[in-house]
Amino acid sequence: MSEITAKTPWKEHLGEVPFHLDYFEGTMFEKVEATAKEYPNYVAFDFMGRHTTYRQLIAEIERCARALKTIGIRENDRVTIAMPNCPQAIYLFYAVNLVGGVANMIHPLSAEKEIEFYLNESESVLAITLDQFYDKFERVRQNTKVVNIVIASVKDALSRPIRAGYMLTEGRKIEKIPVDAPVLMWRDFMRLSHCCYYKSFKVPRKSDDPAVILYSGGTTGTTKGIVLTNKNFNALAEQVLAANPMVRPGDKMLAAMPLFHGFGLGVCIHSMLAGGERCILIPRFTAKSYAKQIVKYRCNFIAGVPTLYEALLRLPSMEGADLSCLKGVFSGGDSLSVELKKKFDKFLYDHKAAVQVREGYGTTETVTACCLTPPHMHKEGSIGLPFPDTYIKIVEPGTDRELPYGEEGEILLAGPTVMKEYMKHPDETAQTLRAHADGLTWVYTGDLGVMDDEGFVFFRGRAKRMIISSGYNVYPAQIENVLDAHEAVQMSCVIGVPDAYKMQKVKAFVKLNPGFAPDEETKRSILDYCAKHVAKYAMPYDVEFREELPKTLVGKVAYRMLEEEELAKANAAEAAV
Repeated sequence: MSEITAKTPWKEHLGEVPFHLDYFEGTMFEKVEATAKEYPNYVAFDFMGRHTTYRQLIAEIERCARALKTIGIRENDRVTIAMPNCPQAIYLFYAVNLVGGVANMIHPLSAEKEIEFYLNESESVLAITLDQFYDKFERVRQNTKVVNIVIASVKDALSRPIRAGYMLTEGRKIEKIPVDAPVLMWRDFMRLSHCCYYKSFKVPRKSDDPAVILYSGGTTGTTKGIVLTNKNFNALAEQVLAANPMVRPGDKMLAAMPLFHGFGLGVCIHSMLAGGERCILIPRFTAKSYAKQIVKYRCNFIAGVPTLYEALLRLPSMEGADLSCLKGVFSGGDSLSVELKKKFDKFLYDHKAAVQVREGYGTTETVTACCLTPPHMHKEGSIGLPFPDTYIKIVEPGTDRELPYGEEGEILLAGPTVMKEYMKHPDETAQTLRAHADGLTWVYTGDLGVMDDEGFVFFRGRAKRMIISSGYNVYPAQIENVLDAHEAVQMSCVIGVPDAYKMQKVKAFVKLNPGFAPDEETKRSILDYCAKHVAKYAMPYDVEFREELPKTLVGKVAYRMLEEEELAKANAAEAAV
């Protein structure tokens, strides 16, 4: 690589956070194994009241790896894991890594056709899921290369008293799998570890070898597999720990963000297990369960999307809760409005926490985290400073022309967490990963932002999520910021709807705070408020009240669903004319 000449205005403002790190050269399993040797008796994770130490974690991963080897998993084989945050998913993730396979992480609630797509796109030879999702996998397996399906059950990971309660409640709802079903049940699968006759079931792998496949729409909006390496995940872990000098082995992280999402897998699981911390696994993610576990386990670190923090503000169970245990509260995955940050910071202060929300930013192409508000200072509306060895610059969209500080353009990222490629999409890989004269390969994120002269980055929205109305560029996130500041508004989403004259016009969807009526008076109050803060060309022509706004599988507001609804309405109206 040629000498790096990229600008780094943030270098002098990192505080205790180092600018450069020396990275572990090895696999993800080897990274966790090294930690386990140092802290064998520390608790690695808790699951519904049951503790697993680091020593036990490594033993179970190795058992699982032997079983994988016995059923024929070989180097570079793709293994699909469609599981919630539970012990079996953790064992499998690292066991696949140990035998040299590649873990294909997908959402267990995916529709049948989506599952078929993920299995075929990755060319998976094995799939592992829970008993309640068996039918979906069985119906599509004949259209795929999957040879075996392993079925786990939540009850297998529970302590005996909790298991009894589970079988009387949740367990009763799960349909029994036919006795002659062509699957391996988890316990039978794990027993196969005794049949592993290979002297060494561990396959040597390099840090740059493919290790994980996650899925994202990228900048084009079409679902693609993102191939990530051992180095990507291990570098992220070291960066996360370096950017948070207050983290100590044994500290508790509430691992509620799902495993199929880079933030949940990379930050809440792998980074914590690489550092000797303790993950509190939450299999079914709701604001209520999240709040309960924070208090029960006195968690030190929590991470979530803005909609989660909005929900926590309104939970009666949080009244009087003591949150003095918190050392870090992180927001990512979506833009955190200035108003919501202020509200949640006050909530934390009122509940005895000595910290404020620290906003971060990343993309799945960089294992989802590469920028974070430093512990010692923040700027209103900023997503913080780059991680160690991570570079960010703002360019004229789609070009390599760097813009002056303070000028808005496309956010580009470079560093050790940058993906290997988009699986089977070489053209899109070439569009997204581009080498520049400064000696770095940059990810073109499709996101818009600004950098100031101290290196602080300000997110302005997705380039794809831009409304062009009468020739003007309108950024939904900016209008949502204004709407969220109104006393009646709990949550908002702004989209562009088709318009014969303007091309697109701006429409707002709003979920109201309790006590406010969804009537014309409230609507007029919101629009009058907008008129004071929003340029005329960007004003919403209408505000539609909803009891709930649609959410994506990871809890973001699903603006695309609203766009599709409006497009369908417009098409129906046109057809009726």
